[in-house]
Amino acid sequence: MDEAATRRAILGFLGGGLILGVGVRPGVSREKRISLLIRQARDKGPISRRIHFISGALRGTRYQGYTLVGGPRRPEQFVVRDDAFDCVTFCETVLAAAISPNPGEFDAALRTIRYHNGVVNWRERNHYFFEWGLHNIENKICSAVTMPGSIKIEKTVYWHRELGKRHFSIVVIPRTIFLSSKSMLANGDIVGFITQRPNMDYFHVGFVAFGNNGELLLRHASQSHRRVLDERMDRFAAVNRVQYVTLLRPQESASVSMNDKL
Repeated sequence: MDEAATRRAILGFLGGGLILGVGVRPGVSREKRISLLIRQARDKGPISRRIHFISGALRGTRYQGYTLVGGPRRPEQFVVRDDAFDCVTFCETVLAAAISPNPGEFDAALRTIRYHNGVVNWRERNHYFFEWGLHNIENKICSAVTMPGSIKIEKTVYWHRELGKRHFSIVVIPRTIFLSSKSMLANGDIVGFITQRPNMDYFHVGFVAFGNNGELLLRHASQSHRRVLDERMDRFAAVNRVQYVTLLRPQESASVSMNDKL
């Protein structure tokens, strides 16, 4: 199972990969590659299409975990890479690029998404994905999506000893309802997979994507496949015995809200 999201405090970007489909050589610098994707996405229409374009261009990029730099007794560093991802940093990078009106605003967007109030500090990092979702809803970068038949569950997470126990409640969508409700989904929706482990919240995250024939796909940085790729959503859910998911929908007004805070 892809459990990268459950180790949120130590995930990020390292290693080498390929950006496919946008005519950019792997040797081109990180800044130029991100800038090109942002510029090319401008004319793609609404944010769902921009996310679909940018995330699709990154298919084939290498998976790499344990890459964010910082800790309770180690200074936090703002890490920006697009040549390798874990599941969360893939979503963060694509989302930051999609909401950035120009390349110069990418770093600020990524800081706002990754850290509470955009403060680069280990304790302000969104270590648990339930925090990631809550803070990015507060930022108006995302909104929560529910479906008829959703239920509320409660969990206590304590994987990070230094952060202590954190109790939260969250509205989740049962797998069968999620998979049978394609008409309520959009390209670029962020799907989080709730773990059954008692001390953690999620085990994986990725984007909703639709294939050429309308099939429901998961576009994600896969630990088991060692790269960013598309997989059939129903197959991923079955193999990983998914019970519940959550959905976040990126918002078109995110860049405006972000700029107002900076």
